[in-house]
Amino acid sequence: MTLPDVTALRFADRLRDLTTGVDVILSDVWGVIHDGVHGFPEACKALQSFRAQGGTVIMITNAPRPADSVQRQLRKMEISDETYDAIVSSGDLTRSFVASRLEQPLLQIGPERDNPMFRGLDVKFTTLENAEYIVCTGPYDDEVETEENYRGMMEEALKRNLTFVCANPDMVVERGHRLITCAGAIAELYRSLGGEVIFYGKPHRPIYDRALELAAEKRGGTTPANRILAIGDSVRTDLTGANLMGLDCLFLTRGIHAVDFEGLDVADEFSVRRLFGDAKPPLALMQDLKW
Repeated sequence: MTLPDVTALRFADRLRDLTTGVDVILSDVWGVIHDGVHGFPEACKALQSFRAQGGTVIMITNAPRPADSVQRQLRKMEISDETYDAIVSSGDLTRSFVASRLEQPLLQIGPERDNPMFRGLDVKFTTLENAEYIVCTGPYDDEVETEENYRGMMEEALKRNLTFVCANPDMVVERGHRLITCAGAIAELYRSLGGEVIFYGKPHRPIYDRALELAAEKRGGTTPANRILAIGDSVRTDLTGANLMGLDCLFLTRGIHAVDFEGLDVADEFSVRRLFGDAKPPLALMQDLKW
């Protein structure tokens, strides 16, 4: 077994210390520039400063809503459009999947706030008994529900051999100071029962391919992988996705893994293996994104 290279892992104080030779940043949204309730002004200023120096910032989010809905949410948290060049969401990719099979009735699992993903589509919504597949954007009530609330439903879906389309591969997200269950947790439950799951969003390649297409449009050409930096706070989605794409990753420790990083100030081999397993560690660790 190959051990993680701890010699390459360091703690960074400022984003500018890592961006020499970087042209494009692919940044997570939730946990990097906001916590679901409040925006992070310093993080936004950091990305704005990178853009002011000629860099391109594409936000990549597992939000199960179209990019324009994500943008409206960011504006409500007073996050300026100048923070990024474009947004790519898992909701956009899921919407394309649904649009390609409008003749098939589907069961939607998720809160009403995610309904914009279906806006303008002639979708045939139905019950579990009549559905030909499932689209999940999260629990119906993520304030109180977890994946276990859906075990019975998933067992019934498995009997009908339904495909489960996950519009948000995140297991949990931070909302204020609480962790909230996401669609990824229900998807993993269904998969553990033996069900077929299609994931849209990080760490899967399609969302990165779309982000890189947008970056190429903004810059007038493709950017080599060694000139792209990914930023995120999730091992399962952000770090894994960056590694699959061959990109360096700046990992923020303040997010959903905050408890795991408490008191850690030396990147020794034991700590790196505990936090990242056998995965390639990130390029650097930073608590909060700052320029």
